[in-house]
Amino acid sequence: MGRIMNISWKKTATALVALGIGVSLGASSWAADTLQDVMKKRGLTEKDVLAAAKTYTPTGGRDEFIVFSSGGQSGQVIVYGVPSMRILKYIAVFTPEPWQGYGFDEESKAVLAQGRIRGKDINFGDTHHPAVSETNGEYDGQFLFINDKNNPRIAVIDLHDFETKQIVVNPIMKSEHGGAFVTPNTDYVIEATQYAGPFEMGYVPLSQFNDKYRGAVTYWKFNREKGRIEPENSFSVELPPYSQDLSDFGKGPSDGWSFTNSFCSERYIGGIESGRPPFEAGCSQKDTDFLHVVNWKKAEELFKAGKAQMINDHPVLSMKTMVDAGALFLVPEPKSPHGSDVSPDGKYVIVSGKLDSHTYVYSFEKMMALLKAKDFAGTDPYGIPILDLKKTLHKQVQVGLGPLHTQYDSKPCVAYTSIYVDSQVTKWDYCEGKVLDKLSIHYNIGHLMAMEGDSASPKGKYLVALNKLAIDRFNPVGPLHPQNHQLIDISGDKMQLLYDMPLPLGEPHYAVAISADKLKPGVRYKVGWNSRTDQKHEFRTRPGREKIEVKGNDVHVYGSLIRSHITPEIIEVEEGQNVYFHMTNLERAEDETHGFAVYGSNVNLSVEPGKTATGKFVADQPGVFPYYCTEFCSALHLEMQGYLLVKPKGYKETGAKGAEGTTYAKADYEKQHKTNVDTQAVIDSVVGYITSRNFKDFPPVVALVEDATDQLNFAADAKKRMEGFVAKEDWHNATLWAGQWWQYQVKAADIGLRAKTYLDQNGAVEVKQETKK
Repeated sequence: MGRIMNISWKKTATALVALGIGVSLGASSWAADTLQDVMKKRGLTEKDVLAAAKTYTPTGGRDEFIVFSSGGQSGQVIVYGVPSMRILKYIAVFTPEPWQGYGFDEESKAVLAQGRIRGKDINFGDTHHPAVSETNGEYDGQFLFINDKNNPRIAVIDLHDFETKQIVVNPIMKSEHGGAFVTPNTDYVIEATQYAGPFEMGYVPLSQFNDKYRGAVTYWKFNREKGRIEPENSFSVELPPYSQDLSDFGKGPSDGWSFTNSFCSERYIGGIESGRPPFEAGCSQKDTDFLHVVNWKKAEELFKAGKAQMINDHPVLSMKTMVDAGALFLVPEPKSPHGSDVSPDGKYVIVSGKLDSHTYVYSFEKMMALLKAKDFAGTDPYGIPILDLKKTLHKQVQVGLGPLHTQYDSKPCVAYTSIYVDSQVTKWDYCEGKVLDKLSIHYNIGHLMAMEGDSASPKGKYLVALNKLAIDRFNPVGPLHPQNHQLIDISGDKMQLLYDMPLPLGEPHYAVAISADKLKPGVRYKVGWNSRTDQKHEFRTRPGREKIEVKGNDVHVYGSLIRSHITPEIIEVEEGQNVYFHMTNLERAEDETHGFAVYGSNVNLSVEPGKTATGKFVADQPGVFPYYCTEFCSALHLEMQGYLLVKPKGYKETGAKGAEGTTYAKADYEKQHKTNVDTQAVIDSVVGYITSRNFKDFPPVVALVEDATDQLNFAADAKKRMEGFVAKEDWHNATLWAGQWWQYQVKAADIGLRAKTYLDQNGAVEVKQETKK
């Protein structure tokens, strides 16, 4: 313990209690239960315990994989770990989310405003298909893309801070399902229509469905350096009014091509209210639908050569232009499919039909041979060439009733397909065309997800079944049940169900998993950072430079947040003014987020270390409006407060002054000063301990030391102010500034003790101090 042993126990205990750190003098007694006792009491089998051991992540442990799951109707993305299945975060995307201040601060409002549809704010989204950015077909962990099915939009999430940076609206689609999927180097993000519609915004009767309604695939150009989609460099390919569904990009030998399946190629338009059979009857009559195969690199050349027509200020390549260039053709596929999944080596495309019992394995090599020979089975009503189904197939495998979506194992030729009707997962060999194993799940599986299962190098180990129904799996919580994500061990020849995880948010549709070590998120921003634009915030402030400026009818508050006070603490404005709170978090410590909320308003900020965020308050009524920090950030969190005072128009001060509160004498100052001296002794001892170890070899400790140093600098400033009042024998203000000095000491000591604990737990060693001669 070094020098800390030289301090009296009383002083040390006093300081630690002041820090809110309890000291236990009694010995802990461990429960006497053995593993067998626990198994007997809880009715567990050895299989149960083995499954638990495979998912258990001890305290402080980290998961091997991180999952990004769509949040369905919540409009968000859900982040959880594998194998622990612990939910780590909800990323706000299309829907306001108060904890993150998303949709409540002006910066995130600007992002949401990018997603306006026909001039209207849309604060609902139906997220479906997340995609991680790729480099050479491998997940690189830099960006995440997610679509909105209801309002055709794509959002860009930066995985440096897990925040939504951009939303782009598709200018020609009215619905979509087949997004987001990325090229092997994230040049483009694909988005495909779901329900056909007219490209124009006006009214077109359904009687003109075949002629005026269309499907499409949009290729959104992504600028990795900027971390943004470039609509001006993006384009679409016109497709027939079939209901396009899911997409995938080729890789390896199939790089440069994209694959989008479809349903309702019957082009049926329903009308149950008129006595006609419903959509489900008319859209499932044919035995096959169509897989759309697009040469996107050729389409890119056509777009750059000016061959596209402008629709709603967006370039669209017509079907005829694509067909004439040999860049678009169709392949029959099982009816009502869901998923066109390219194998890791890029040689095969697997498609399943929900109303079939087979998966179809298409050979890309056979497709290209037929295309080169112009060996077509015919054309569709729009003149698009159709390849012969049997001539393109590699294998056709019976996997179960209602196959949906396929994911790949790290083992060559091994795939897993979700079986919706049978509520099963089928493991099978797509090279040999044989079933290897089946596992029942609970219940009605939709998509499934393997670890990096969409990449060129799937990692195997685990599979997650994304089940639509939970029914009897969890405690009942009313008619609306959670979804059920089930973790499956696929490391052996036989699949083993490990864990049921209820997901009580939206209807998660699809998910992607990435190796955790590929993610390199930051823990703080540069001070005064606008996290939505990734630039310095124009309204940032530095400590000591806080101010209030009035510009016309607008009041700009340049404020700061730091444990445990808000600057400024008192703001006075007049009725009718607009108040802009520009709050900068001055913390440098990891996980020291501050919130900022104002009574009677929607001002609710989440301000992470270094960030500047703005809340707008319209002072349309006179009154007293307290504000405070919403994040429990320190022992004196509740004291982190302030008042916004809105004066009535024409208000005149009366000059009356009330009692302010407790006043302090010299004895109070001396008592506080003694506490400060004792606390400083603890700080000195901890500093001595840390600096006598190789703390610079531990980045988390280096960051803590930097934070503690900042707190001690603030303490020195408070001490200097105290000394000024001591010289004037103003014991009241001297006592208060001594108290503020002590507050900074407490924070510094807290940080130092955390650093010391980290060093103790992570094998720090004592280093020899150089002796000056």
